[in-house]
Amino acid sequence: MTSAEFTKPSRKQRVRTLWISDVHLGTRDCQAEHLSQFLKGYHADKVYLVGDIIDGWKMRGGMYWPQAHTNVIRRLLTMAKRGTEVIYVTGNHDEFLRRYSKLILGNIQLVDEAVHVTADGRHLLVIHGDQFDVITRYHRWLAFLGDSAYEFTLTLNRWLNHWRARYGYGYWSLSAYLKHKVKTAVSFISDFEEAIAHEVTRRELHGVVCGHIHHAEIRKVGEVDYLNCGDWVESCTALIEHWDGSIELYRLADAQAKEAQLKAEMVAS
Repeated sequence: MTSAEFTKPSRKQRVRTLWISDVHLGTRDCQAEHLSQFLKGYHADKVYLVGDIIDGWKMRGGMYWPQAHTNVIRRLLTMAKRGTEVIYVTGNHDEFLRRYSKLILGNIQLVDEAVHVTADGRHLLVIHGDQFDVITRYHRWLAFLGDSAYEFTLTLNRWLNHWRARYGYGYWSLSAYLKHKVKTAVSFISDFEEAIAHEVTRRELHGVVCGHIHHAEIRKVGEVDYLNCGDWVESCTALIEHWDGSIELYRLADAQAKEAQLKAEMVAS
């Protein structure tokens, strides 16, 4: 199970499962257009929405909902209509939905967590992950304060990528870069991964698929398969299960780089 470079399919690719998390619809930094394009490329048996799909925190302060955000919802509803099982796992930013957990509407389910069985027989806990974040769970005022600082970083990120695009450069995440460089952020990610892996071991499962910390990764934490979907705000990442049970980490930046390389090779030839 490894991360892999990935190019956008020329037609719909049939896969077993897709996982996406932390879309944050209702915010200006949501990369809804990129997500819609990603979803258009696949026909999946199951799609897991692993929390923070709609940002209820931000919507308390005012409504921001452009057509691109509606298009994501429409795309998911179309997939459900065509037979895809859509499982919405609630997160902390869409915690207002937790009162409706276990709701089933056709092919759409609303749950707080789920267990997914891969094609190769592994049992994976699917959970947003805020339950394992001490700040979010016990110090909500700090979580809101951190969310404001994070929003400022995303604003800088949005302007940076506006100018990068104008000069022909691909997408790059400033906030993701800072996470890798700031020691406290690295420590927080490590603590989060260890806490959630401990819970998976306690439940005697093989692994976990989560989100919450906006840090996409596939790796082993001890004996636990740790898979984080990342987000569609800064890094634009997702997880894809193929028919043999292997799970691939999709990164928009890698896809764009591969596509640009192919175009350059075609021009050169």
